[in-house]
Amino acid sequence: MLGQVLIIGRFVVLEAWRTRLPWIVVVAFALVSGLSIFVKGLAITESSRVQIAFLAALTRLAVVSVTSLYIVSTLAREFNDRVVDLTLSLELPRTAYVLGKLAGYAAVSAALAAAAGLLLVPVAWGPGLVAWTATLMLELWIVVALSIFCIITFNQVMPAASFVLAFYLLARSIGAIQLISASPLLANQSVAHRFADGLLNAMAYLLPTFDRFTETAWLVGSGPSTAGLISAFGQTLVYVPLLTTAALVDFYRKTL
Repeated sequence: MLGQVLIIGRFVVLEAWRTRLPWIVVVAFALVSGLSIFVKGLAITESSRVQIAFLAALTRLAVVSVTSLYIVSTLAREFNDRVVDLTLSLELPRTAYVLGKLAGYAAVSAALAAAAGLLLVPVAWGPGLVAWTATLMLELWIVVALSIFCIITFNQVMPAASFVLAFYLLARSIGAIQLISASPLLANQSVAHRFADGLLNAMAYLLPTFDRFTETAWLVGSGPSTAGLISAFGQTLVYVPLLTTAALVDFYRKTL
């Protein structure tokens, strides 16, 4: 089955290279770079730090958005054009199909993460940029597994893309929401507040802490900690197999 997985992954990479994805990434990076230069000109103090922070945040969001939308749209087209039915009519296990897609999109996302790191080289070269790029790749792998699961579950581009975007934004902001909820200005002992606080903490345990991936502080200040890098790698080892298993279960249930 390994050979089948590698063949499918190879075709995924070739498809990404031969479509408009590289040009979309180039245009997105050009826009992001132009906006960062504009923001640098507006900054009164610490203009270089402001540019790096803005460029890093916008580049990360652009890469995540392009990756998720590309995966969702290409797989939705395969389902709608019956390409999946034709592929599975051959002697190909459904597990090999999903794992091949996962491997191919993981390779594509790794290339996108490397391109994002190269974009930041002129303004933020250093050990922090290496860690930022590596954790961006891990973050994208979780997004890849989530995107595959969503398109298999929903079979429609809009619901799948919306769910991925909502999941990503919530996972990246859940830490800040917890801090706001724990503020003494908002603290009270009402039943509604305790219920909301408990629900928020439960969601924080279930979601990956994306706010600890690709930290801007690594680029403008202190370097990454070993504990932070281990945490990012560990979360990737948990969420990617979990989401892939969920996608396989739903795929078998729908196609049997």
